[in-house]
Amino acid sequence: MTAKELRQKYLDFFKSKGHAIIGSASLIPENDPTVLFTTAGMHPLVPYLMGEKHPEGTRLANCQKCIRTTDIDEVGDPTHHTFFEMLGNWSLGDYFKKEALSWSWEFLTSPEWLGLDKNRLAVSVFAGDEDAPFDNEAFEIWRSLGVSEKRIARLPKKNNWWGPAGITGPCGPDSEMFYWAGASDQVPESFNDDNDLWVEIWNDVFMQFNKREDGSYELLTQKNVDTGMGLERVLTLMNGLDDNYKSELFANIISKIEQLSGKKYGESEATTRAMRIIADHLRAATFIMADDKGVPPSNTDRGYIVRRLIRRAIRYGREIGIAEESWTKEIAKIVAHDYAGVYQELGRNIDKVIDWLKEEEAKFKKTIEKGEAELEKLLSSGARVTGGHAFDLFQTYGFPLEMTKEIIAEKGGEIKNEEEFAEKLARHQELSRTASAGMFKGGLADASEESRRLHTAAHLLLAALRKVLGDHVYQKGSNITAERLRFDFSHPEKMTDEQNKEVERLVNEAIERKLPVTWKEIGLEEAKKEGAMGVFEAKYGAKVKVYTIGNEEVVSKEICGGPHVENTAELGHFTIQKEESSSAGVRRIKAVLS
Repeated sequence: MTAKELRQKYLDFFKSKGHAIIGSASLIPENDPTVLFTTAGMHPLVPYLMGEKHPEGTRLANCQKCIRTTDIDEVGDPTHHTFFEMLGNWSLGDYFKKEALSWSWEFLTSPEWLGLDKNRLAVSVFAGDEDAPFDNEAFEIWRSLGVSEKRIARLPKKNNWWGPAGITGPCGPDSEMFYWAGASDQVPESFNDDNDLWVEIWNDVFMQFNKREDGSYELLTQKNVDTGMGLERVLTLMNGLDDNYKSELFANIISKIEQLSGKKYGESEATTRAMRIIADHLRAATFIMADDKGVPPSNTDRGYIVRRLIRRAIRYGREIGIAEESWTKEIAKIVAHDYAGVYQELGRNIDKVIDWLKEEEAKFKKTIEKGEAELEKLLSSGARVTGGHAFDLFQTYGFPLEMTKEIIAEKGGEIKNEEEFAEKLARHQELSRTASAGMFKGGLADASEESRRLHTAAHLLLAALRKVLGDHVYQKGSNITAERLRFDFSHPEKMTDEQNKEVERLVNEAIERKLPVTWKEIGLEEAKKEGAMGVFEAKYGAKVKVYTIGNEEVVSKEICGGPHVENTAELGHFTIQKEESSSAGVRRIKAVLS
């Protein structure tokens, strides 16, 4: 089975069950500071899981691009990836456990769909604890579908519970499906979660509880289903392979790495690991940079992750003998070629990606020798490398902490007082771990009044910027917390003080006029004809919500998912705190409401 066939089968199956097929959202989350990247299909749908009405209805399905940086150190084995595709289906207060589990089983086992051997499948359900009871409903549904009790594991919260995304919010038990990846004549009679040959292939999450601030749980009025199936992992199993990197998704990339290095995949453990890291990291970096809200390499936030991926790939390329100048762009071209039919932005933006890769590789080439030489000098002198040394290497040579750690680990050592690096880094801290752990507050998951006010203000800000600077201004991204608004937009130069003041004046004028904020559902093409602005169309589908600010005179008209206030009078006073560069051709405004 090809990746194209697997994606299509999944979407066709859920379309036959009344689901609207929606496009993949951007890898760069819209107005959500809780994560650096879109890590699951549910992230772009948070407003709808919280009760907002989705224009396409209550049953949705898609194939979502995802980036997860928590497992970056695990990449190099047969199964871990930084970038992956998640097949998902959702019920927004519509069907629940019976339909979700029955359809999962049907898709996995029916000869018309995946046709997997039922004898090689097992499942798990939530065992129950003091917060919530044993999920007997899911257990009985699996039994009614013919699954042996010995193959239904009762597992605790750490295995079979999702959420909430923050301290409070929607959460609930989940049920996971596993496939025996070992020999067909050695399938155990019972399921054991500790046996790695039982590979998780699907997870059905049942959002039926709300966690309160006091830590207690209450039943939700709107119960949701959120499911996820990893495309790479299932494709590997469907083709009888034991290594995701042997699938067609990586075949052309690995082949090019072999050509560039003169080595063969599988010839040694070190070579295989290096090729997997290069393939994974450059595929992920290409997708992030080629996104329509693409992020270039830098020393902060998302850009730091991109830089880390590229530089780590280059280092492993050197280890296996890749000596060609500016070679990373060759891998990016293959990624764009292989995926452009599914994700058109790769074809649209590949030239930009190539330019960024060339620039980054040239920068790194000049610094990597200096950094490694300094590190070797430290090591050969017998000195113990500290977090302070690691920071000096990063600040002076752009040498990432991870590379310092890896080189020292290869020599059997470790960094002394590593926390010193974080203390000294301060403004340029690596955010991937904290973001992935959900240590930020706010975003669309936070439907507080403050977030609604700032979200609405962002619409007024875009309208004012276009009026003051011109029609070349488009939103390139935003990040909203309960305290402030950060807004990125296309503009080639720094704004003058006069322009800033005029933008501020126009926004406050709209607020003072007490304009109504209304919305309607219409077709995407109709919305475009009406002149509605929108940069996040892919996730909305054929129907969209269009929010209009104004009555006789329309101040703003945008395609958006919410949340918003009902009248601009609720916004208070708008103040621009800072206007600065975000990336080439993109400016950033930080603003507050008081």
